Amino acid sequence: MTHPTCWIYDTTLRDGAQREGISLSIEDKLRIAHRLDALGIPFIEGGWPGANPKDVQFFWRLQEEPLTQAEVVAFCSTRRPGTTAATEPAFKPILSARTRWVTIFGKSWDLQVTEGLKTSLEENLAMIGDSIEFLIAQGRRMIYDAEHWFDGYKQNPDYALKTLEAAARAGAEWLVLCDTNGGTLPHEVSEITRQVVEAVASWNLDPIPQIGIHTHNDSGTAVANALAAVRSGARMVQGTINGYGERCGNANLCTVIPNLQLKLGYSCIGEDKIIKLTETSRLVSELVNLAPDEHAPFVGLSAFAHKGGIHVSAVQRNPLTYEHIEPETVGNKRRIVISEQSGLSNVLIKAQSFGIELDRDHPTCRQILQRLKELEHQGYQFEAAEASFELLMREALLTRQSLFEIKGFQVHCDKRTSDMSNSLATVKVTVNGEEILASAEGNGPVSALDSALRKALLSFYPAIAQFQLTDYKVRILDGREGTSAKTRVLIESSNGQKRWTTVGVSTNILDASYQAVVEGLEYGLLLTQTQQNPVALKLS
Repeated sequence: MTHPTCWIYDTTLRDGAQREGISLSIEDKLRIAHRLDALGIPFIEGGWPGANPKDVQFFWRLQEEPLTQAEVVAFCSTRRPGTTAATEPAFKPILSARTRWVTIFGKSWDLQVTEGLKTSLEENLAMIGDSIEFLIAQGRRMIYDAEHWFDGYKQNPDYALKTLEAAARAGAEWLVLCDTNGGTLPHEVSEITRQVVEAVASWNLDPIPQIGIHTHNDSGTAVANALAAVRSGARMVQGTINGYGERCGNANLCTVIPNLQLKLGYSCIGEDKIIKLTETSRLVSELVNLAPDEHAPFVGLSAFAHKGGIHVSAVQRNPLTYEHIEPETVGNKRRIVISEQSGLSNVLIKAQSFGIELDRDHPTCRQILQRLKELEHQGYQFEAAEASFELLMREALLTRQSLFEIKGFQVHCDKRTSDMSNSLATVKVTVNGEEILASAEGNGPVSALDSALRKALLSFYPAIAQFQLTDYKVRILDGREGTSAKTRVLIESSNGQKRWTTVGVSTNILDASYQAVVEGLEYGLLLTQTQQNPVALKLS
């Protein structure tokens, strides 16, 4: 069976980069472009050459490091009122970018023409047609973005259609309907797109231009609007990875693509490519320096996470009970979350992920579950600290090794000036019967404590030199208690290849931090030993 094609047009590097807080270097843009190319995205909008030096250099660099299959697209506006396209200076850097495809945007809304451009409706039509004809004459293929399309169409449908017709008769191959303000709802997008498809077909052009859709998320419906447009005849979807974009963002391609391809049967990026979707989403979030949305559909860490005991038990028997697709299809994976809402199924499956085959009838199974619930009641959070839970489980099963024993610690903080402070930590540790006293300074008490522990243990466990403390989070559990409230500390550590999180809880923030730091080092050593000597533990 031949599936209809829906062309994906990624504008992460231009529209997505307009999100507040995102600033991409040329190297960032190149890495993202090549990753999108590997994902199978057919059109990648690189930016607006001439708008800033960075975009000019990006297109030059791409000529030296070309993409393998994707078409890189330059973006710009129509010529200015009262001029000609041949004399428009903004087109010179567009042509210098040497892309086969150019996307040009123009005004669809009569209000934008008269109030924004301060020109006549007829001149706006001339600007659209003249610009497209000129760029085609220079050997470019054209995509026309109809800015504020839906607002313009609802206000003055006859004129809005004239702007599209001007672009089509000038030679644009794609006419993209843009919900620029993001205020249109799916039922409106569906009906208006259907009317546009019918109108374009009535112009008797050969070939008939195809329709695209570009939606913003100001009403929270960008993805739904994109899908509605495709269902009504659009054959291109413009959007961004992770939905990045100005204000509330753009249509999220990490949601659009699997819905189109897996649910609606459209061919977008190929079955062998969609498995890279989760990996791409996370890489882009890393490059733009924004935390990934853990609850994002399809690609989020929690998209296929199961917490409730009944859910876990059902999923274990048949994943279809609580999963709408197989997570591996988009490169994600199922996760069983441990918390006070867990049942025995959670414990058994989580043990399996740790390499521990634990029988349901094992006498300590319920003991582990009970201990979990007690500690969560005290404020621990094991769904966010699975390393601590594995250590708890191994302790209950009497398989937790005693690698070192902390005899005590002291932390001294010295506030010297208004902008300068120092911390000194001293720890007493016993390893193999040998007692070690070590001190270290740090720019804070947790840093000093971590450094002192490493100093004491490094000669016994050299692998510790590879461990890094990568994140530190503090949560006050009951603010009504003021400074005597319980504090939960989550510490993320890494050995350069894997990350793990440990937890500590105490009314003393240093004590809570100490618990998490110690378990972080212990778990890192456990990982090192497991990698060197992988042995599955079977208990029944």
